Amino acid sequence: MSSEEVRFLPYEEAVRIVAAIQEEEDVHQPDHRVLTVYNKDDKEICWFDFDELIRDLGPLDKSEEKEIVSDYIMHHIPDWALDI
Repeated sequence: MSSEEVRFLPYEEAVRIVAAIQEEEDVHQPDHRVLTVYNKDDKEICWFDFDELIRDLGPLDKSEEKEIVSDYIMHHIPDWALDI
């Protein structure tokens, strides 16, 4: 089995297609949050597990959390998002 490496859009391209990052509750796991990314056509592009993302980023100052998380996500939009 081969695994393909995920490639990410350049930040400028991600900014062009992303309209919103919405915090939502996971419908399958109560009290579990996900961050869903939507494009300008209001279609879901991808999602991020909030707990995993915070764990990967390390401790964050609450006043900067939203900006840092948004920036991380914008740098990690998969290139296949252009096909949606």
